[in-house]
Amino acid sequence: MKLKQICSFITGFAFKSDLFKDEGCPICKTTNIQNGYICYDAMVLFNPQDYDVNLDRYIIKKDDIVIGMSGSIKVGICASEKICYLNQRVGKFIPNEEKLLNRYLYHYLLSIVGELSSDINGGSVKNLSNDDILSLQIPLPPLAVQREIVHILDRFTLLSAELAAELAARCKQYEFYRDKLLSFDTLDSNNCNFRRVKLKDIATEFYRGTGITREQVYPSGTPCVRYGEIYTTYHTWFDKCQSYTNVEEISNPKYFEYGDILFAITGESVEDIAKSVAYVGHEKCLAGGDIVVMKHNQNPKYLAYALSTHDAVQQKGKGKIKSKVVHSNVPSIENIEIFLPPLEIQERIVKVLDNFDAICNDLGIGLPAEIEKRRQQYEYYRDKLLTFDLGSATIYQTDRQTDRQTDRQTDRQTDRQTDRQ
Repeated sequence: MKLKQICSFITGFAFKSDLFKDEGCPICKTTNIQNGYICYDAMVLFNPQDYDVNLDRYIIKKDDIVIGMSGSIKVGICASEKICYLNQRVGKFIPNEEKLLNRYLYHYLLSIVGELSSDINGGSVKNLSNDDILSLQIPLPPLAVQREIVHILDRFTLLSAELAAELAARCKQYEFYRDKLLSFDTLDSNNCNFRRVKLKDIATEFYRGTGITREQVYPSGTPCVRYGEIYTTYHTWFDKCQSYTNVEEISNPKYFEYGDILFAITGESVEDIAKSVAYVGHEKCLAGGDIVVMKHNQNPKYLAYALSTHDAVQQKGKGKIKSKVVHSNVPSIENIEIFLPPLEIQERIVKVLDNFDAICNDLGIGLPAEIEKRRQQYEYYRDKLLTFDLGSATIYQTDRQTDRQTDRQTDRQTDRQTDRQ
């Protein structure tokens, strides 16, 4: 059935960025939908009294299902008792539970979210409309079958959620020790041979990349990075690009190579602006638009870790205004300050943080590996359970119809024989 026959759908409210507060009610943006759940970290806040309209219909409560309708399409469910509010370009599903179970809908949407996002490439943006969503077709077995499917799949998601919570605690621990280690606040500054420096004092060159459109990204060619990928694809450092382009199509191409630091100078929030990543691969790659490249003679991983600390993030966001799009620039990046020890100490620190980072992010070991296995297991059984052979269902219905027709014919024949007797 089409979703609009068994489910209502509403989109969010256009909250004004200049009315965001330091305290108040949280707003769920697309960026707050992560790994199938609504994440309350870094939500912007507002005061309902700043608006002359009733915002009750935009409230998200526990077990409500939402979808981010722009950019990387994402589906999430609210697992918290704490309410939040729908931002524009985020939609909420309201199923008719006499026909469609809420969590059955949730699992089914997770199974097709890849198809909804299939034509997204690199940092490009896709927009879904209400009609796009309400026109989706969903297989609708009886409620008893839906309930059993939900029971099976919820067991997988519960285990994954428990593992994810444990990993989140490890990540917080990692961030604490990373910031502690890179603040050098336990050292006597009078007896150490290093100090805080501005990036412009250690950089050999700063320059901006050149725009690469979605249409100019191909499965092969010259490796490249678009600014959106710095937020969505790469972590602290990377050694291989995920996108490629044809350099002949790029006017005034700008390259980066081993050791360079890349900054994304356009973003959706003050907290994320100027996210940086170190390139430690050996191919020569193209930098897309809204990327600033920094060349230097330091340990690239050390700079990447130092630029991801809480202190550096605060410096990157200094003076920026919360709005739909936040911008930074070369002068702002040049004035970011970090501690810079000698190269041998940088290398020792990198070894410690690489180990810690692997524990939190390497899909080949520890909790990340366990979570990845459970995710694959869940997706396997979800796709098995939610793939229905509608041809067989039609045959089954036809057989039932034939049986009923045969039964009626037999009953009529029996009635006629009885009448004659």
